[in-house]
Amino acid sequence: MADLSTTISTVFPKKKIVLLGDLVADQFLHGTISRVSREAPVFILKHDETETLPGGAANAAANIAALGGKPILVGVMGSDLNGRLLSERLSATNVDHEFVIHSDAVSTTTKVRVLAGQHYAPRQQVIRIDYENRADLGADILERLRTGLEQASMDADAIVISDYGYGVAAPFLIDDALKLSEKNGIPLVVDSRFRLRGFAGATTAAPNQEEVEAILGKDFTDVDCEKLRHELRFRSLLVTRGNKGMLLVEKNKSPVRMPAIGGLEPVDVTGAGDTVIAVYALGVASGLSYADAAHIANHAGGIVVMKKGTATVSMEELLRSIQSSGEEKASEAF
Repeated sequence: MADLSTTISTVFPKKKIVLLGDLVADQFLHGTISRVSREAPVFILKHDETETLPGGAANAAANIAALGGKPILVGVMGSDLNGRLLSERLSATNVDHEFVIHSDAVSTTTKVRVLAGQHYAPRQQVIRIDYENRADLGADILERLRTGLEQASMDADAIVISDYGYGVAAPFLIDDALKLSEKNGIPLVVDSRFRLRGFAGATTAAPNQEEVEAILGKDFTDVDCEKLRHELRFRSLLVTRGNKGMLLVEKNKSPVRMPAIGGLEPVDVTGAGDTVIAVYALGVASGLSYADAAHIANHAGGIVVMKKGTATVSMEELLRSIQSSGEEKASEAF
């Protein structure tokens, strides 16, 4: 089989990945602190600019596009200003959002991170304000999502479900994704914040350590993870562990621990999980072994946490990181 660099540069751009999930507008409000308010003992922040970037499933899609892949989003956003700003950003990053529903019945989930600093000083995040859609998606929207998922998956190489708990990953849509995965012979890759057990039968999943702790407890072991993988009938389970790296458990194979790539003190972990699931899905869709797909995703995660804000990884950055590690040879696929 070709080495990992060749797969990244020549196979990743050929892959079409459908992403069903919760779309988030990640906003970064930049401001300058110049004085203390007379009204209360608080700083006055003078607004400089607000930047809107894709978050949630939209961020995973942007990462796939940044590596040359062909992401197709299936989700819902409001017909509001933040929805329009998010749509514009998706178009600018070459993300196909034909199957994204724009609805007056919902608001676009938006996470505003306020970055403050004095003149000529680095901006630091001082608070995050979440505006979450509280409206029920409704039967009509969910049915339209079902139709969009089926149409988008016709010639896809993988399906990703990005579940942030905002309603898109409804049980019957999970069932549809499982059936499409089996029918079309393509992997179903899951990233779920709160209910991993609701995705039994998927191909693989990539929860973070806190998500696994919520199921297995804080002192979980490799054996516990293997039991969870077996219970949920996943072929593999990839646990991301921050600056402790990753743990991969796979059917009929010994657990694999991967050390973190790059600096152990991240600059910003915003959206790192979206980057990992995007690159992991691209690797699995490209026929790599789960270990090789996880290895590449580990490099991508290590790169993105050293950037400020919601970020993507370029092909050049990923290739440089893989090549500098000296671990380019691909193992046999599953």
